[in-house]
Amino acid sequence: MEIMTILWREFIFFKRRFLRITLSAVVSPLLYLIAFGWGLGSQINYEGHSYMYFIIPGIIALTTMNTSFSATSIRINISKLHEKSFEYYLTSPVNMYMLTLGFVINGALRGLYAASLILIVAYLFGVKLKITLAFIIICILNSLLFAAFGYFASMVIDSHYEMNRFTTFVMLPMTFLCGTFFSLDKTPILVKNLIYLLPLTHASQGLRAVALEGNVQITSFIVLILYTVIFYFCGVAASFREM
Repeated sequence: MEIMTILWREFIFFKRRFLRITLSAVVSPLLYLIAFGWGLGSQINYEGHSYMYFIIPGIIALTTMNTSFSATSIRINISKLHEKSFEYYLTSPVNMYMLTLGFVINGALRGLYAASLILIVAYLFGVKLKITLAFIIICILNSLLFAAFGYFASMVIDSHYEMNRFTTFVMLPMTFLCGTFFSLDKTPILVKNLIYLLPLTHASQGLRAVALEGNVQITSFIVLILYTVIFYFCGVAASFREM
């Protein structure tokens, strides 16, 4: 019941702001495609593929990360700090596990919607990736993971200022370090091992392996599932502390 209530409320929110949400989801990835795709993609072959084909799986991973995280964290942050409506959830007789799951699923759906927009834009650029079941599952896992991460962050951070700092010091480094725009093969081994601890690395490489080589990296699936479960239960625990 809690899940359907949250999803219905967020669907109404999405429907009323459809154009703004769509534009905000596609602008940044489109700029990456124009800058790196048109600017470099026609001139560079990377790991045996056109750079355009190399970069788009990374951009999809990046987009699902940012969209899912923001859709959850910003929405809850506003409810907590300005609308003062989130406390009604916490004080009402709801199942906290289902409440958390509802917000996580909503954020993941927003991430998947953004990913579908990127695929459409990529098709318009002439890039046709292999979209298999494994590719879709990785997108779903990455979206769920960062939606759960966004929920947890919104529970433990109590100001927009701190949330901006969190985004700068946690989310922004993942954007540029996790193999989104370049291969990690020539990265120093110590740095590479640290980068492989970050979930976006496994999403980027997992999508790229499926789309370009048809390979399924089981390790990436396992890491994404583990992070999703950890962040989900951390979010639930943080919710109980807020009550």
